[in-house]
Amino acid sequence: MARWWRRNDALVCRDAVALIADYLEGRLAMDERRRLEDHLVSCPNCAEYLAQMRATIQALGQVTPDALSDNALTELVGLYRRWTSDEDNAPS
Repeated sequence: MARWWRRNDALVCRDAVALIADYLEGRLAMDERRRLEDHLVSCPNCAEYLAQMRATIQALGQVTPDALSDNALTELVGLYRRWTSDEDNAPS
């Protein structure tokens, strides 16, 4: 995964959200993990996003793209695209 921020900078929410899956799967380097955890302490929105991801994983178990119907996969991708588009248009 390409890193587009300097390692010494504090994370912004978009960067934090991009790291959540790797964080949950234990794939982050220690410095990235620390930066994400520092962000989560001070950002209730990202902390809630992490809690939602954990709840989703617990509820669904491990779902692979192959286990989803084409319709479900299309719907999930559409939801994600709308969410990222809404985030791009949100005031700073």
